[in-house]
Amino acid sequence: MFSKFYACCLSLSLLVGCASPVTSDIKIETEINPKVDFAAYKTYSWIGTAAIVNDPEGRWEPPAFDADAEITFLINRELRARGMVETRINPDMLVFYGAGIDMESVEIKIDPATDLEQLVNVPKGALTVILIDGESELAIWGGAAAAEVKQDPDPEVIRKRLAFAIEKMFARLPK
Repeated sequence: MFSKFYACCLSLSLLVGCASPVTSDIKIETEINPKVDFAAYKTYSWIGTAAIVNDPEGRWEPPAFDADAEITFLINRELRARGMVETRINPDMLVFYGAGIDMESVEIKIDPATDLEQLVNVPKGALTVILIDGESELAIWGGAAAAEVKQDPDPEVIRKRLAFAIEKMFARLPK
């Protein structure tokens, strides 16, 4: 059951990510392995990141903004707030995240003026975080955030949206 969620989150991250002025459009989902005692996890290590970006004109990430560094910072902050320590030697838990942006995504929407369906460009994004048991290498928790993406966003807006998504995901992680 949990591995299906892991595969689904990874697939979702290949299609969609986050970045617009308000957070109300950000949808959060998490899944947990109910047999895991999270109190037993004291250390973690990063096993990698993945980013799939369909943004040929560079409209999502401003040149001076490093989304990977911001996401890593926010996840580290959440794990450390739970008393965990990053280590490279025999970690209890492994951390992975994937992000995806598709600025060319389209949806069918109703034109309010004509009441007719039309294809409209609605950029999409997703962020997936997976926590993996360091010994068994099985996924123990996964979180996903999906949202619409605004073109040419302000770096502070991206920062706030990423912080909101990661905080809400980790709020669902047992302490």
